[in-house]
Parts: sequence; C-alpha cells; structure tokens
Amino acid sequence: MLRLCGFRVSNYHNKVLLALLEKGVPYEEDATVKPSQDEAYLARSPMGKVPYAEIDGVRLCESSAILEYLEDAYPAKPLLPKAPLARAKVRELTTVIELHMELVARRLYGGVFFGGTLSDSLKAGVEKDLAKGVRAFAALARFEPFAAGAELTIADCAAACHLPMVSLATKLAYGRDALEGIAQVKPYLKMLNERPAFAQVNAWRKEAQAKK
Repeated sequence: MLRLCGFRVSNYHNKVLLALLEKGVPYEEDATVKPSQDEAYLARSPMGKVPYAEIDGVRLCESSAILEYLEDAYPAKPLLPKAPLARAKVRELTTVIELHMELVARRLYGGVFFGGTLSDSLKAGVEKDLAKGVRAFAALARFEPFAAGAELTIADCAAACHLPMVSLATKLAYGRDALEGIAQVKPYLKMLNERPAFAQVNAWRKEAQAKK
C-alpha cells in the first residue's frame, strides 16, 4: 500500500492525489506533514519538501518521480500516452507548467499571500521570466480538450493545481492575470474541475485552507 505524506494545500501533494484518484490506485494519506529542514524530517525527505510517498518500506520523494512510479506500477489506467514521443511531449508541457510558470510565480507568494514585501526588481524579474513560460505554455498546450490532447495526462494534474496559483499571485502582484491572454484556460480549468477526482481534491484543499 502506498502512503502519501504531505498536506492538502500543497500544489504538489494535490497533483499526486489527483493522479491516485484518476488511476484508482489504493493509498493511505497522512495530510498533516509539512515541509521542514529539521534533521529528523530530512531523513524522510532529503530536500525537506512535500510530498513524499512510502512504498513497501521505501520512501520516494519529488512529485514527478512519484507520478512516474505510479505509471510504471499501475499501467491499467495510464496518465501518459503509449508512444515515446507523445509521452515526452506530455513531460515537456508539464515541465513548462512547473519549472517556467509555477516556480517563477512562487517568488511572489511570500509577498502576496504571507504578508512579505515585494521589491520592484523582484516583481520585474518575475514578470519577465513568467512571460516566457506563459508564451511557451500557449504554444504547447492543445486543449483538445485536455492540455496535451484528447486524453487526460499528468500535465492536466499539474495544470489544475498550478495554473490557478499563477493567476491569483499575478493578479495580486500586478493587478492582472498573467494567463488572461490565453482564452482557453478558464473553460479548460472549469472542465477539469467538473471531474469527480478534481472536484474532490478541490474540496479537500478548501477544507484544509479553512482550518488554517
């Protein structure tokens, strides 16, 4: 039995939850685990991040690695295409969403969500870097109806968790949504959130936020 450890406000924890639910993988969850740099926690998650998974006595960190494990271990309901190039295209799109959009926008989170300060130079740097990621996403996303084509993939699990955060953070920082120029994003996210697994994870996230 896989045990997922993290907390339900975490984008990356929720990305794995979505994959587990969509694939129908049996799992247990400890949703009380927070990131830490304490030595005891680093023994479980070497970067001090969430989520991590416990699988047959082995701990596996990094959400992308956990999703790759799920694809290999539970192939019956795939979230990656069969063809190698098509699989690579899904990974390419997921990388853009996470590395060039969410992690860039994350530099704003301290200021817009947690009461920190945002310098003009930081805001300018994020705006410049994020524009490149948004441009790449617009070029790669297909919305047919899913991000990578006709079938749900891990790119959709990532997009559902990360794109709303990018939108909200940039609205608060700049007074405009960095994704407003991609008309398909809002209907696409609405479509995803109508799926039972996505609706469930959203409900769990909102419940966890309300308790903070």
